[in-house]
This record gives sequence, structure tokens and C-alpha cells, in this order.
Amino acid sequence: MKKESLLKEELKRGQADPLPVMEHFYTLQGEGAWTGEPAYFVRLAGCDVGCHWCDVKESWKVSPDQYHKGKEIANWVESSGSQRVVITGGEPTIYDLGPLTQEFSAKGIKTHIETAGVHPYTGKFDWICFSPKKFLKPREEYYQLANELKIIIYNKHDFKWAEEHAEKCHPQTQLFLQVEWTKRAELSQEIIDYIKRNPKWRLSQQTHKYLDIP
Repeated sequence: MKKESLLKEELKRGQADPLPVMEHFYTLQGEGAWTGEPAYFVRLAGCDVGCHWCDVKESWKVSPDQYHKGKEIANWVESSGSQRVVITGGEPTIYDLGPLTQEFSAKGIKTHIETAGVHPYTGKFDWICFSPKKFLKPREEYYQLANELKIIIYNKHDFKWAEEHAEKCHPQTQLFLQVEWTKRAELSQEIIDYIKRNPKWRLSQQTHKYLDIP
């Protein structure tokens, strides 16, 4: 079945358990507010945002052999010894995440999500990293839910776009600018200079790529 058909089917039936997992691993958080902290990453398969510069396009595809029950997923995290899990994608809000986050909560595992916020919020998270994209409009609810706003800078026009999103966020939301990886030589200094002029922003880097870790 094609990716688009699988995604439509998931949305239609509100699939909550099992969920398709493209990959999972224990590593250090490489970006944003929790950079350097150990965390177990669960990357759900399926995405309808379609960023042309996405560096994990293989996560867009959903296949029947990727499905795992929430209890099994939670056991992976518990067995690793990690006290924190990051649900990412793909775009994880395609799915109802309530049953999965209940499994983590029952084990005392802190639960984070990385999302473009394009589908309704489900589940219970200790930290929400909201990273809106131009390719699919985010839902308004995420501006007040977000603990962290992370804007990817792909060109100079994105600074204005970043400010438009920051204005809509809760005053306590932490604000981050992160260069798109292939543009780092061209735009990193631009971002540094912008943050020096606008210190409400902080710099996020993909430190895991520099360190060559997952």
C-alpha cells in the first residue's frame, strides 16, 4: 500500500496502538533546550508535512512490518535505563498518542515530543518541542502548548517568519533558531548575528551530526 493510502487509513481510524516505528535508539539529545541530555528516541513512521530538505525522508514511508504495541515500545525505553523518551518522526501527531504516553507515564518515564503541530494534540507530554514548517499550516493550539519553539532557518526570509510564530507563543516558551544542515556555511553567522541583536532567541545546533552519533 502506498504511503498516502496508509496515512489516510491511520487518520480515518485514529490508530493508537500499535504504532509504526521506523527506528528507535538511546543517545544524547542533539538539538534545542535539552541538548546533551541522554534520551531514548522513538521515531514514528509516516509524515504528511513533506519538507523538501528533510534529512530523514525514509521516515515518511509506512510499512506493515513496522507496527509495535505501546507496551513493547515502553519496555524498550525502560530496558535502556533512560528516564526520558523523545517521540519524533516523521510527524508523530498523525496518530493518537494517548495510549503510548500512558505506558510511559506508568513507568515514570518523562515524555517529550518533537512535532510540526499539524494534527490535534493527543497524549500527555512533559515537554513539547514545536517546530512549525511552511509546507503545512500548524494548528493554533500548539502555540500555547509549546515549551520550546524551534525554527529552522533555510533562507534569510525565515527570520521574519520566525518572529511571526514567536509572537503567537506563550511568554514562557523557549525560542530557538537552528540552521538547516546544508545551509550552515552560508547562514550560521547570520543566525549568530541575529541572536545577538535579538537575545530572546537561543541557538540550536545539530550537535549529534557533528559528533556522528544517532
